[in-house]
Amino acid sequence: MALSEQYLEDDVHPIDIVEHIAVHHDWDFDRIAEDQIAMAVEGQWRTYSITLAWSQFDETLRLICTFDMEPPKDRLPALYESLNTVNDQCWAGAFTYWQEANLMIFRYGLVLAGGNVASAEQIDTMISCAVMGAERYYPAFQLVVWGNRDPQDALQVAIAEAYGRA
Repeated sequence: MALSEQYLEDDVHPIDIVEHIAVHHDWDFDRIAEDQIAMAVEGQWRTYSITLAWSQFDETLRLICTFDMEPPKDRLPALYESLNTVNDQCWAGAFTYWQEANLMIFRYGLVLAGGNVASAEQIDTMISCAVMGAERYYPAFQLVVWGNRDPQDALQVAIAEAYGRA
């Protein structure tokens, strides 16, 4: 059964859909408020903290995917250069580094203006894209920060498509 088959009504709250998706995937989650949910999604490199929040004011479903990163101060310029290059390749969402919290962030906002409703498949794809993006660029960020690699060189790891598993 498709994820959206249970949501044929128009008045379903987007966070209710997210909660259903979290249960479907067996992800740990916490419904922080009626308009916000936080969950942990296991990736290959690490576990990602994902928060989705609904803003009725601007009719936007916001996704924030975070993971810890504590780069040495002298590597921050290289990290920022990497972020600029990565964001040039991202069509949906963007990465940023929040230095105060030592967190790498992937952000995306799904605008549902005019009373539109997101399908479960759309929201599931949003979450999947955030995790796939974080997984794709995590090794490059690590090479820049801890391997002292040049950003362009490190990003070749993320650009190269891998097929199969070793």
